[in-house]
Amino acid sequence: MQAPAQTGKATAGRLIGFGLVLVGLAYPFAVYLGKEHLSPRLFALLLGALWLARILSGKQTPLTRAMAAAALLFCLLLGLADSNALLLWYPVLINLALLGLFAGSLYSGMPVIERLARLSEPELPPAAVRYTRQVTWLWVAFFIINASIATGLALWGPLSWWTLYTGLIAYLLMGLLFAGEWLVRQRVRNAK
Repeated sequence: MQAPAQTGKATAGRLIGFGLVLVGLAYPFAVYLGKEHLSPRLFALLLGALWLARILSGKQTPLTRAMAAAALLFCLLLGLADSNALLLWYPVLINLALLGLFAGSLYSGMPVIERLARLSEPELPPAAVRYTRQVTWLWVAFFIINASIATGLALWGPLSWWTLYTGLIAYLLMGLLFAGEWLVRQRVRNAK
């Protein structure tokens, strides 16, 4: 049984993680609507506070610590530069961090998708372990493509296209990938 302090810290960590997800979803629209009225330093302060709270909220793996450190470094750079153009690079950073998380898991320890699969099925057969590795590679490819598109839009696209892609289309593509993988997994399971 966990001590109350550990339980509270775990709950705080989940809430902060949920907050980061919400901020990630809202970020492109906040930039689009607030770019002319809000200082990039304010964005840096709010994002930095969330990422710092994430680090302080509990146990982190080396990969998640590295992701948070990269986000904090971005926030520091954004705060120092106070640059509207730099605001557009946060989605690129997140995609690259997720790319590093997924790709890194293929080379050290258990792949991310296998870890997730073991939450519901602790004893995975060897075929399922191979399948989870392939799905992790699929996500690596997705994050490479997504980061590339976000980079292109940050460099050359109008703000409205960047907002549409990073705030909506990228999440729809992610949802389609989740749903497609789930359908393939059901088919593979039923074929046995």
